[in-house]
Amino acid sequence: MLYSMTAFATSPILLTGMSGAGLSTAARVLEDKGFYVAHNLPPELMVQLFDLCADDNSPVDKVAVVADVRSRMFGGSILSAMDELKNRNMPVTVLFMDARDDVLIRRFDSVRRTHPLQEKDTLQVGIERERAAISALKERADVIIDSSNLSVHDLRRAMEASFGSTGLDKQHVTVESFGFKHGAPRDADLVLDVRFLPNPYWVPELREYRGTDGPVADYVLASPAAHSFIANFEKMLDSMLDGYRHEGKNFITVAIGCTGGHHRSVAISEELARRLRIRDELEVTIMHRDFERS
Repeated sequence: MLYSMTAFATSPILLTGMSGAGLSTAARVLEDKGFYVAHNLPPELMVQLFDLCADDNSPVDKVAVVADVRSRMFGGSILSAMDELKNRNMPVTVLFMDARDDVLIRRFDSVRRTHPLQEKDTLQVGIERERAAISALKERADVIIDSSNLSVHDLRRAMEASFGSTGLDKQHVTVESFGFKHGAPRDADLVLDVRFLPNPYWVPELREYRGTDGPVADYVLASPAAHSFIANFEKMLDSMLDGYRHEGKNFITVAIGCTGGHHRSVAISEELARRLRIRDELEVTIMHRDFERS
């Protein structure tokens, strides 16, 4: 059976990743976005579910499957199911949730749970087993969200940035500002450093504003270096988009950093997103990771 792409409002989503990395929160966000979300389906049933949802009479036009460690206990391979769907003209969008080992350990400890693959060993061993088991799946992911430094609300914003209004025929670009003092995003495809630009922080009357405010944006964008930087990056991105599409990568995250993530990175991200939104072939969203951090 070949699927009709018009049977779905957006590409079906496979939500997977590390236990404790935010799968439940991500699933709730998708449900709030109108997705029918099926949890812990064996791989064999995943294809059957998409068959049902692709039917012209199906009441579902947006569907997501959560495949956590319990799903992988059943026979069959998630990768094989993905290949079968691709051969039927219905490739799934793979969202992979990840987090650092120390963060996962802290989260499991806080809720007094054992890892599903821990058995009689340590929590660290269980996490290492799961990483090894799903490494190939992570390599096939379209979107990787690292929740190590994200609150529940930050994770929701990251999800909405990636899946808020994505169409089937467009490349999705997320422009994310951040502060290097809080660490660079581990899930970004491209990381840009704008700390070479004049810093509004050192202008007393601008310090308490943010890059979304007119005075700060005007100050940052008044620098000739800011405009040449954005123009040069646009040219570079143009040279990459066709290659990304050819490789099947339709979700691209561009992270732009300054020192604190309040001024320069925010202003540059806003201007870059504004320019990219003009293009019909792109779906552009923006998020400011460290906007409210001190």
